Amino acid sequence: METAKADGLHPGFLLRLLDEIDYGLVLVNAQGRVQHANHLARYELSNGRLLTCVADGQVAACAVSQTEQLMAAIHGAVQGRRRLLYLSHGEHSMPLAVIPLVHALEGPSTSVLLVMARQRAGDNLALQMFAREHSLTPTEESVLRALCDGRDVDEIAVQHGVAESTVRTQVRSLRDKTGAGGIRQLVQRVLSLPPVVPALRGNGSVPRPSAPGAFQFV
Repeated sequence: METAKADGLHPGFLLRLLDEIDYGLVLVNAQGRVQHANHLARYELSNGRLLTCVADGQVAACAVSQTEQLMAAIHGAVQGRRRLLYLSHGEHSMPLAVIPLVHALEGPSTSVLLVMARQRAGDNLALQMFAREHSLTPTEESVLRALCDGRDVDEIAVQHGVAESTVRTQVRSLRDKTGAGGIRQLVQRVLSLPPVVPALRGNGSVPRPSAPGAFQFV
């Protein structure tokens, strides 16, 4: 299949394309200095839980040993080697892929791509589009998000002070509206959604979905 070459695309268009992907993407040079970060990556870098940007513009992890591993992975990617790291700090953890942007046989790469994993399955921003498509209520969307994060019906009920029957009613409604045969199939549908962001975004900061404690059962 013939495809049109992208050489003539405006750089701004390509950067906009990165902003539409629901994963944190950071472009760094061979020294680990940030060349570009999409909106989700900027949010994570400013948050600084696991990955941050220090004064000289270089990416760094929360621990010195992890920063050393990250820089070693970046230097390896410059030579064409891919690496998967696991950053952790306290109760937080995040897989991070370090990807070269040229083939190993093409010579050293001048830029390396860092791809952040989602912190939770419920962080899937496309879930909002899924909810709109199936006319889910805010409560149903909240329950679905909790299910995607691995919470059981009884956990959701206990945490929010409602009867299990109330949550099960919401789950039945979710199944009816989406045509899913069960919770597992429902969650799988969300996990298989395209990694795209909602249409409306703020000025660089990305408001993640409300915390589970913000559920409102009506």
